[in-house]
Amino acid sequence: MATKTEHTSSPDGEEPTATIEKIVEQSQRIVTDFIVRQGDAKALEYDPLNIGSAFSDITRRMMADPARLARAQVDLWNSHVGLWQQTANRMMGQEAKTLAEPDEDDNRFSDAAWQEHPVFDYIKQSYLLTSKWVIDTVCETDGMDDETARKAGFYTRQFVDAMAPTNFALTNPQVLQETIDTQGQNLVNGLSNLLEDLERGKGQLAIKHVEPDAFEIGKTVATTPGKVVFQNELFQLLQFAPSTDKVRKTPLLIVPPWINKYYILDLREKNSFIKWAVDQGHTVFIVSWVNPDEKLALKTFEDYMLDGPVAAIGAACQAAGTDKVNVIGYCIGGTMTAVALAYMSEKGDDRVASATFFTTLVDFEEPGELGVFIDEEQISSLEEKMGERGYLEGSEMATTFSMLRANDLIWTFVINNYLMGKEPFPFDLLFWNADATRMPAMMHSYYLRKMYQANALVQPGGLELGGVKIDLRKIKVPVYILSTKEDHIAPWKSTYAATQLYNGNTTFVLASSGHIAGVVNPPVSDRYSYRTNTKKPDTPDAWLDSAKEHPGSWWPHWDKWVNKHSGGQIAARQPGKGKLRAIEDAPGSYVMVRSDKD
Repeated sequence: MATKTEHTSSPDGEEPTATIEKIVEQSQRIVTDFIVRQGDAKALEYDPLNIGSAFSDITRRMMADPARLARAQVDLWNSHVGLWQQTANRMMGQEAKTLAEPDEDDNRFSDAAWQEHPVFDYIKQSYLLTSKWVIDTVCETDGMDDETARKAGFYTRQFVDAMAPTNFALTNPQVLQETIDTQGQNLVNGLSNLLEDLERGKGQLAIKHVEPDAFEIGKTVATTPGKVVFQNELFQLLQFAPSTDKVRKTPLLIVPPWINKYYILDLREKNSFIKWAVDQGHTVFIVSWVNPDEKLALKTFEDYMLDGPVAAIGAACQAAGTDKVNVIGYCIGGTMTAVALAYMSEKGDDRVASATFFTTLVDFEEPGELGVFIDEEQISSLEEKMGERGYLEGSEMATTFSMLRANDLIWTFVINNYLMGKEPFPFDLLFWNADATRMPAMMHSYYLRKMYQANALVQPGGLELGGVKIDLRKIKVPVYILSTKEDHIAPWKSTYAATQLYNGNTTFVLASSGHIAGVVNPPVSDRYSYRTNTKKPDTPDAWLDSAKEHPGSWWPHWDKWVNKHSGGQIAARQPGKGKLRAIEDAPGSYVMVRSDKD
């Protein structure tokens, strides 16, 4: 475990040479530590992401059309000549036209110096012009297959983002100002942060998004009171204490993704979906997945279905004293829930009154940028790693998701932690994001190959689990599908495909924002909006064209919908007072096991 390095402030009058000496000393420690650790490390597999072949194919196709490449180079040259001219005009006090502006949601150039200072404005525009040229040149290369084009485009954007002038001390005005103000102490602190992250990552850079002790599970996050009323090898079932005298007859069971901890829906009281649902009069249960180790390496997808949502449905019914539950599945927890519902339908099991899916893929034909990581070479490499350990480390999956939002989840922290020399802000969402769980080897391999590679779930009988051929068309319960417009993990147009598969009455709702913020959007925040449409046309674009936009959170809209399937009101249920006795207090012990503290 890395030892915390104390940050110091440069005292008044300290000689700049002393600061430089500290920087040199820290740099030497970093280089030495890296060399030592790499000497002990297993040699990296050559190009496990299979990037080289993609760019080799692009280069070959570019060289086959030299005229087009020459025209592209001339276009770049002309744009920079124009930028030079406009910059010269501005420096002479003349009116100057802006040739390149960042996108509205690009916050990298928000500091006033990027607009007000001619040199930094030139650097900014030069980068934007060049980066657009690079991306367009790569992505518009003719003759590439879809997989190569997707991979080349993704990694080109990664390179372009990494080269942004905001990521370098000498071309970032905020960093330069901080260096002047602190006499370079920010760089000393930043190098200390870098060394600490290398130590924590055992030679690999593990960027810290939030202090590990910034929050405490059960004390500052995951605080909604309740009891653990059931557990097996794979999960604990939490039942939350009521806050109303009366509750709905049909309880609510939430199946979150097993890739993260359940408390994304119970961060703090002000943004807790669980607390809000309890306050609306629902008896709320949630699955708290185990953080698996090598002992669960042979657990299968079938095991996760039968001993996960199917077992949880039975336990929730028993604890609540009912014969039905309303179910919510979130992300891959929703994928598993859909599989479980199809299985139960074939078995004649009607214990589910309604199903809600948050940002859930069941048709993986167009999985978005995650598809970049799902080719045969990468899955085989991943299976080899998992075969050695019995699981996929949670941090490896977290790195993949960070790459999908590199500017927000990588480079922002490089600037803050290493260049500005500051500690990351204590943000509950990032604390949860760092608390990733492992994936059992056999289950995870099945999920990647059957869902992402083969897209077998949408094929009637494409999967056989528990002796049952899975067919999503057998799902006939009322369904509420919540997707988010800017989702980079479960693209909303791909999630819409489910509306054409389920045979129950299906409601599709599109919220603003992304995979997390669009879901965790309490009414009190009065943020974002959501769209509804009573029709289910064949295509997502047709749905959007005639959808109606509503301000604020979608939560009350869902509550009104689910209450139609929740029966009347009864006396509030107390956790552990039904047929299932309390095992321990919420949040339980399974959620406490962290992968990064083993």
